[in-house]
Amino acid sequence: MVSSATFRALPVLLAATLLAPAGAPAAPSKAPERAKASQSGMKSRLASAMRSAGSRSGAYVINSSTGQRVFRKRSTTPRILASNTKLFTTSAALAQYGVDGRLNTTVRGRGTLSANGVFRGDLYLVGGGDPTFGSSSFNRRAYGSGATVQALAAKLEDVGIRRVTGRVYGDESRFDSRRGGPDSGFRISPYVGPLSALAYNRGLASESGRGYQSSPPGFAASAFTGALRARGVKVAGAPRARTAPSGTEELAVVESPTMARLAAITNKPSDNFFAEMLLKDLALSTGRRGTTAAGASLATRFAARLGARPTRLADGSGLSRANRASPARVVALLRAMQRRDEFDEFYSSLSIAGRDGTLGPRLRSGPARGRCRGKTGTLSNVSALSGYCRALSGDTYVFSILMNSVNPYGARQLQDQMAQAIAGVR
Repeated sequence: MVSSATFRALPVLLAATLLAPAGAPAAPSKAPERAKASQSGMKSRLASAMRSAGSRSGAYVINSSTGQRVFRKRSTTPRILASNTKLFTTSAALAQYGVDGRLNTTVRGRGTLSANGVFRGDLYLVGGGDPTFGSSSFNRRAYGSGATVQALAAKLEDVGIRRVTGRVYGDESRFDSRRGGPDSGFRISPYVGPLSALAYNRGLASESGRGYQSSPPGFAASAFTGALRARGVKVAGAPRARTAPSGTEELAVVESPTMARLAAITNKPSDNFFAEMLLKDLALSTGRRGTTAAGASLATRFAARLGARPTRLADGSGLSRANRASPARVVALLRAMQRRDEFDEFYSSLSIAGRDGTLGPRLRSGPARGRCRGKTGTLSNVSALSGYCRALSGDTYVFSILMNSVNPYGARQLQDQMAQAIAGVR
């Protein structure tokens, strides 16, 4: 294949050949020398940035188009990942569920339905780990779409239910009862919100975002009861939280957006709540109860099968400082994803430099704008950036920059310089 640099040099080559005396060799192309000099300049800029980052930082860059290892600096030493952990979470979720996979929230009943629409018994709202489940108004503003209590209420009305003699119970039993991850001692984290298999509006006590629900399943049951009553379906009892007993019948179901969409909502804005929910969903997909530990184990095993085993995954979001992997392992994950069927959706879930997500405010000009996609990561004294850059040469570079013991603001400036250097290779 003729490279873009060689293509630009063709007119010069033709002119040199036509003007050369008979029998004289054509003048050699300078394109390879220019390309070599461009890559050499890139390596120099990367090395300079990494010197400024200090000895607790590492980086690894590969030209994925040629397989050439371009740059490495302390690339095999594990570092705190911060939100680069989400790369491991979302890649495993996409592989486990498939890009078109969805998470279900169901209504189950235990009772009888009379000809005049009276359901004699109780309804159970059973959560399936959908992070988008909530009200139609909240979903429209937050995500554009998602599963709602209003849609479920409409489906029950379509079944013919006009009155419920019992009550609505909220069932969150498909997850464990821990509301947070290891960084918060498994209690509610202000950076995540309460985790539940029956999360409603992200566990917020109000749609304006004030406070958290004390009982997510009870809150969801109350919201669903309200949605039924808004459609004229009478419910006699007050909502409660309880696990559905055996012998119930499925009456209605609503689906989440596709896993591809959930991965994008997770990665582009670096959404901690979605990441932690998806990690528990990994365990749920295998028939087990959704727990952080089980999900982290599955995500680790998936990465290991790709030759990218992290040193440790403790949660799905990266809030725990125990999440660690080397830059070389992160690059191994990113390269392995290029060969998988889910790659297009995984790639599309990443923030675009200078355009959207957490990279939207960064790299607003220069060759990196629109050419690099990546996942950022920030904790106190930690900053990370890993992803893909399509350079001016047309080659694709895969990179991971993990900086520990740094000022995050200054580290982001160094990472931006490195991304510009990679994208600017001609």
